[in-house]
Amino acid sequence: MTIATPTSVNLRTYVSKQKAFWNEIAITYTFLGYVGGIALLFLTNTWLNIVGVVLLTHSLIYSAYLSHEFMHGTIFKDRRRNVIFGQLMVWLNGGCYYGLQALTLQHIAHHIDRVDVFTFDIPAAIQKLSTPVRKIIFALEWCYFPIVSFWSRWRAIWKNWQKPEQTQRITCILAIRLTAFILIGIISFKALLLYFLSYVGMITVLRWIDAFQHTYEAFPVGTQLPKRDRDHEQLHTYSNLISRRYPWLNLLVLNFGYHNAHHAVMKCPWHSIPELDNELAQDKNVNYISLSQQLVNFHRYRVSRLISGQGDTNGEMGNRNYEQFFGAVDVSFITLY
Repeated sequence: MTIATPTSVNLRTYVSKQKAFWNEIAITYTFLGYVGGIALLFLTNTWLNIVGVVLLTHSLIYSAYLSHEFMHGTIFKDRRRNVIFGQLMVWLNGGCYYGLQALTLQHIAHHIDRVDVFTFDIPAAIQKLSTPVRKIIFALEWCYFPIVSFWSRWRAIWKNWQKPEQTQRITCILAIRLTAFILIGIISFKALLLYFLSYVGMITVLRWIDAFQHTYEAFPVGTQLPKRDRDHEQLHTYSNLISRRYPWLNLLVLNFGYHNAHHAVMKCPWHSIPELDNELAQDKNVNYISLSQQLVNFHRYRVSRLISGQGDTNGEMGNRNYEQFFGAVDVSFITLY
């Protein structure tokens, strides 16, 4: 099927639109939320501990989505400052093991190639496991513990560490981060457990948002990729907003759900993308998936998607059937896959 090119939308006007104050608020909130959230984990008051977990989880989520913005160079006009702040953000969320440059190259390729590539075939890897191990993985994922995400992360770290040019860098990062976590555990083991809970919360939210944004074909790394055009890209891209009626709620995930708009203009900053989405929607060039459908599918297929793949949708643009949209398994832009 071919979709109409949005003739009424001047896409160029959205390239690198800057609202410096909004960016400053988001960056400041992320750093203060991270430090403040950790501080609250050490207190004896249970309610303040809960606030700390929520604040830390949300700041980690913001660090991931700001990492994505810095990869696209949408925050600062100066590339060097985008790189510096992007590196700081991946240090917060754990993407530092892979390096901002490698993550950026992988993510931009996702936009250019309009397909998914992988080095870790999760369904095939799970099928190769012994039955008891496979059942443990299914049980943990059923309980919303993202064991497959941790598996894929540590696998990528191990593969990267084996490269001679990466060994020293990754060893230093591991030493620094492990020392920090050991110190937290020595001061308060409870705080360490709560930090881990916050990190699991971040992964879970990122997985949910990332799960329903594409039905791209997936190919092993090194495969000759098919040519896909912008129509194909938009047909297989989905906007999974928290709310269309109350757009401010989408700020909880830094507007990352406006995914058709993001793929239409990948240099459009997070604060301007709702405006672009509104224009695209007038030409019916947006596939919206409702929050209720997202949550139902994320829950229903939390185990089956591990071995069934992402599923698919049926119907024309803007009129899809999402019942068999199982969703992707892991987060694509802060992990090398």
